[in-house]
Amino acid sequence: MPAPLRLAQVGIGYWGKNLLRNMAALPGVELAWACDVREEARAAAERAHPGLRTTGRFDDVLEDTGVDAVVIATETPQHFVMADAALRAGLHVFVEKPLAQTAAQAERLVKAAEDARVVLMVGHLLRYHPAFRHVEDIVLAGELGDVRYLHTTRVNLGIVRHSENAFDSLAPHDIALALAMIPDEPVAVSATGRAYLQPGVEDVVFATVEFAGRAMAHHHVSWLDPLKERRLTVVGSRRMAVVDDMEPAEKVRIYDRGIDPPKADDAGAYVDFGAALTVRSGDILLPRVAAVEPLRAECEEFVAAIREGRPARTDGREGLRVVRILDAARASLHSGGARIALT
Repeated sequence: MPAPLRLAQVGIGYWGKNLLRNMAALPGVELAWACDVREEARAAAERAHPGLRTTGRFDDVLEDTGVDAVVIATETPQHFVMADAALRAGLHVFVEKPLAQTAAQAERLVKAAEDARVVLMVGHLLRYHPAFRHVEDIVLAGELGDVRYLHTTRVNLGIVRHSENAFDSLAPHDIALALAMIPDEPVAVSATGRAYLQPGVEDVVFATVEFAGRAMAHHHVSWLDPLKERRLTVVGSRRMAVVDDMEPAEKVRIYDRGIDPPKADDAGAYVDFGAALTVRSGDILLPRVAAVEPLRAECEEFVAAIREGRPARTDGREGLRVVRILDAARASLHSGGARIALT
């Protein structure tokens, strides 16, 4: 049997404790350290995982030569500094979304991981969610036809961040889905939003990402809405799909619906285009989707990528592509919704 993978985690609070729980449950994984500056977070981790070594110093983790990998689940401003230090120490690194605050930082992390030949993975959780993954699979298989556009809604009366706006906080998951489902490269971003609670920190954002083909993705995020919504709609040339993560059971619906273009008549001439468009309304399919905890699948992928010496499903390069779009959206917000080209 291979030696246990000795793993340390930095950040064990609101979301970090869930990552720690899943990592601890994986076979062949040994929790070496849990690091957090908050004493109450360390005490909670010690109660949940008896015998776990905890510390408030990240250097304790880096100085332990027996550590193989680090999970970083801190506030976003700390992602780059900690991930960079861990990669330079030769450690495999998992970083919660977003990978970094700027594209320049993300580029440095990708290069550092490639130079060290270690796994760099980012926590784009919905890429491991069975409902969203099912739709991603059928999109890539061509079952919906060409993707014309998709739109996502991620709103709630939820946790208000101070160090990042609603788009930086909530949109990375949905941007990752769009990048996975639309084969062309993104070319431009435009975004509008408003800061109602804190100056300069947008609470609601509407953003559109244009792709090199004709496809586009529209994202609506907010932490000021009265209802919690988590929805993805994909409109293809043949069929359409909707994922509603708030549905308890039937999360995925495939619609055999669309508008068919006109066909040539017997003489080879086209009739009036508008009059000849055919609205097609077929069956609604409710596929059976396996009940898998997305976070467990995400943690398993990190360990598997290390064991197998391959890039993770959501690797550093995907994280970089997402951060580039976040950068452009931020620039657009600060320019009154201007269209920002992606270079």
